[in-house]
Amino acid sequence: MTNQNEDINRKRRQVLLASGGAAALPLAWMNTIAPAQAAGATPTKGTTRMKTGFVTTKDGVEIFYKDWGSGTPIVFSHGWPLSSDDWDAQMMFFLAQGFRVVAHDRRGHGRSSQVATGHDMDHYADDLAAVVQHLDLKGAIHVGHSTGGGEVVHYLARHGEKRAAKAVLIAAVPPLMVKSASNPGGLPKDVFDGIQQQVATNRAQFYRDLPAGPFYGFNRPGAKPQEGIIQNWWRQGMMGGAKAHYDGVVAFSQTDFTEDLKKITLPVLVQHGDDDQIVPYADSGPLSAKLLKNGTLKTYKGYPHGMPTTHADVINADILAFIKG
Repeated sequence: MTNQNEDINRKRRQVLLASGGAAALPLAWMNTIAPAQAAGATPTKGTTRMKTGFVTTKDGVEIFYKDWGSGTPIVFSHGWPLSSDDWDAQMMFFLAQGFRVVAHDRRGHGRSSQVATGHDMDHYADDLAAVVQHLDLKGAIHVGHSTGGGEVVHYLARHGEKRAAKAVLIAAVPPLMVKSASNPGGLPKDVFDGIQQQVATNRAQFYRDLPAGPFYGFNRPGAKPQEGIIQNWWRQGMMGGAKAHYDGVVAFSQTDFTEDLKKITLPVLVQHGDDDQIVPYADSGPLSAKLLKNGTLKTYKGYPHGMPTTHADVINADILAFIKG
């Protein structure tokens, strides 16, 4: 029987090799990397943890998370309507730098439960707290992009800073996105009503148009759209639930984070591009930095909303410098 299996495997190798070197590559992976990982090895030197899992919240929602590596934990909160996959460039970079990297899918997004309720900042913050407590994270650096920045701010204000050391807000929605008497520079409410209508009626097309245009600045003169980035945005968006995304528009646009920002005492790096077409610069980054007790604003000339992807090398290096500083 052993000789028969060896003969079968030999014929498979011959077929793969005959079709070219690229076709043989998966076989090489199966013969080397897979056995090594089965024995407990990891692809990055010094890491001791490479796992995914779920934590169940008090209201019975299953929140998916990734937990890789060891050392000081960096916790990533993603933007609307994406998932923890949007942090690939950051998680791989900081994992290689010797950090423990953790990211979760917000309720109703990605691989987490597609529940119909709880799509507000209180629940988002509580879900993040559930992940932090489940993994017993201490001295964590919290990094939030866009809606995730609001989630981080509300989490720190609502649950305290005893498990956190620093925070980074990237193109984040605080202090407040919608226009109001106290926020005259905000966007009119009908802008967000229009987003909700698109989500409710044809989000598949909307989730193609948004990343192909303003999200990554691909609509700017001279910009070169990257199809892989666009399709990956679409993939992540369509993984989540329409109801969660619909309600999430209200959560990220109408939540006023002013008092939350005032409560935070730990060091916070505020990163924002001045060509952000999703969360306009003037009414967000600079205002948040002023409200924080220990905030530092870093402005990126010409950078779009999705700069953690389009300019990952710059954003990652600046976050690393902030953490080490």
